[in-house]
Amino acid sequence: MKYTTLPNTDIKVSKICLGTMTFGQQNTEIEGHAQMDYALERGVNFFDTAEMYSVPASEATYGSTEKIIGTWFKKSGNRDKVILASKIAGPNPNFGYMREKLDFSPASIKFAVEQSLKRLQTDYIDLYQMHWPERKTNNFGQRAFHGHNDVWEDNFREILETFDGLIKEGKIKHIGVSNENAWGMMRLLEESKYNNLPRIKTVQNPYSLLNRLFEVNSAEVSKYENVGLLGYSPLAFGVLTGKFLTGEAHPKARVNLFPQYKRYNSDQCTEATKLYLEIAKKHGLTLTELSMGFVLQQPFLTSAIIGATTLEQLKENIDTIDVVLSKEILAEIDAVQAIIPDPAP
Repeated sequence: MKYTTLPNTDIKVSKICLGTMTFGQQNTEIEGHAQMDYALERGVNFFDTAEMYSVPASEATYGSTEKIIGTWFKKSGNRDKVILASKIAGPNPNFGYMREKLDFSPASIKFAVEQSLKRLQTDYIDLYQMHWPERKTNNFGQRAFHGHNDVWEDNFREILETFDGLIKEGKIKHIGVSNENAWGMMRLLEESKYNNLPRIKTVQNPYSLLNRLFEVNSAEVSKYENVGLLGYSPLAFGVLTGKFLTGEAHPKARVNLFPQYKRYNSDQCTEATKLYLEIAKKHGLTLTELSMGFVLQQPFLTSAIIGATTLEQLKENIDTIDVVLSKEILAEIDAVQAIIPDPAP
């Protein structure tokens, strides 16, 4: 395994992070425990979860992933071997079952942290993240800005003050954001700088051969402000393994089980994937190796978050840690990006 440092800390994290959102629906508790055992054996010491998991979110499965991680901690005694990240859900009219208000008020943040700690059976969370912004902005596949009529009021300072209190209590150690854009990151960094408040260490955004939008503005924030990317969906829900190009049905694949992820099923995604597969074959690589190798080589990446439903998939993903792409391969990848840019935003 290769390791990086969580920005502005002395915490070493594996460059591959175990994503866990399948635990509780696509994976049973036994399977989730097996994945965590195997990941740790392979040197993966960074696990990511969220209060709303498993996915897709529902009242029946709310918190199931954190509970499975919690029972694994209790059974294995491995809490001290894992850097654990979790997230508080932002506003969504469909998630009212989570708590009284889906916002980032002090009461909501404190309640969410306390509930996650109980489910996870731990006293602290290493990295606590806001899962998506409180304001209306362009994320989750939206290209256009939809916040013109938003009534949200800037509360970033209050949020950071709340996190500061939780850090001083020892309940969380560091903070980050997710599905956030450059403006949101800079506002938080500004409040931290001028008010001596906790600084965001990471941003967890989608990043893959089919979605390089992070490079447009956020990568510059990452470089100059030292905010590391936790890149999720590096294989675009399995599309970038090439398995959907074989003609097989794959009825248990996430893109088939959950129609809300249709952004990975477009004709443009298919065409781009075919071109990337040609590059991989030309250079003696699998498409998974090409796709993961590209993400893992980015200078702004702290860790790539992988999610698997089988141990075989998990092994294949972790095995890509040693893939190194040449300048020639990277140039060929950029040529595809130029003609089919970011087909799965």
